[in-house]
Amino acid sequence: MTSVAPNRGQSQGQGTYTFASQPRAVPDRKKYRNEADYGQNEGPPEYGNIMYDKRIVRGNTYAQHTLPANAQPDPIEIQRQQEARRRAIAHKRAHRSLRPRTPDAVEGRKHIDVQTELYLEELSDRVEETDATCQTDSFLDRPPSPLFIPAKTGIDVETQIYEGELFHFDIEVKPILEVLVGKTVEQSLLEVMEEEELANLRMQQRQFEELRNAELVEQQRLEEQERRHREEKERRMMQQKEVLRKEHETTEKIAARAFAQSYLADLVPTVFGTLSDNGYFYDPVERDVEQGFLPWLMGEVEERLQEAVISRMLLDDLIRFVVTRRNKEFMQRGRLMPSRTRRAGSKSSSAGSRKKGKKGETKLSIH
Repeated sequence: MTSVAPNRGQSQGQGTYTFASQPRAVPDRKKYRNEADYGQNEGPPEYGNIMYDKRIVRGNTYAQHTLPANAQPDPIEIQRQQEARRRAIAHKRAHRSLRPRTPDAVEGRKHIDVQTELYLEELSDRVEETDATCQTDSFLDRPPSPLFIPAKTGIDVETQIYEGELFHFDIEVKPILEVLVGKTVEQSLLEVMEEEELANLRMQQRQFEELRNAELVEQQRLEEQERRHREEKERRMMQQKEVLRKEHETTEKIAARAFAQSYLADLVPTVFGTLSDNGYFYDPVERDVEQGFLPWLMGEVEERLQEAVISRMLLDDLIRFVVTRRNKEFMQRGRLMPSRTRRAGSKSSSAGSRKKGKKGETKLSIH
């Protein structure tokens, strides 16, 4: 079955359609297709894909919604499909017109197809056909597989034995029966003795367990009694230690109280005496005089004495300068003798010292 998209003239009708035809031989056709075979406004037939046909049922057919037999398609949907198909054809035609084409041949010439491959090939409209046959050999039925029989190993030997040649059953079976019966009886006796011995062992074990349980009970009673005695002893020892500790603490407290009383009896007078000796208790007026007035007075006296010393040093420098200058003048003039000069110098120094003392006294009295 093949589905073919209709041409432009058929698109106005029912749309996509399907048809079936009998098989036939493929007709001879050219290797290349001529565009002149189609109409000027029509292209080659476009084959539709049944996978995109909405009438094809996909998936589970039980879940599909079946339409009634007299249902009519939606005219709006048909018109929309026709418009989409028309736009697609117009787009293909415009795309084909924009494709560059070979220019037309000049007058007196025509275009022909030329092979551009490396090896030339003879072109023919008829397809070469050849018939070939072959015959296969007929297959025979496979025979059934034989049974597997392992190969023999060793050498087969045979002999003939007549009745009575090997042994006599009644005679030969007697010692075997005696051995079997003896072993059975012996085994039975051993089992009976083992059962009696096991019973004796169980009885002895029961007696031993009873004795051991009694001893364990007595041991537990003695251990409990010993534990109670030990706990009572430890409790009494703890009580005695607590009593001794309290007595020791009481003795230490009494001794500490007596020592504190004897130590504190002379502590207050000693402390006050030490503080008084170190100057922590003093008279405010005396302390003010010692720390305020006396340092100020000593500073003022020292300042006045320093000023007196400075004034004396200045006066000595002036007198020395004047005496030295006059001595130089007298020496230059040569009016006086050296002895007179020395005498006059001593008199002038004594007079200067007297004047200096008077001046210092005057200055001190003024200040």
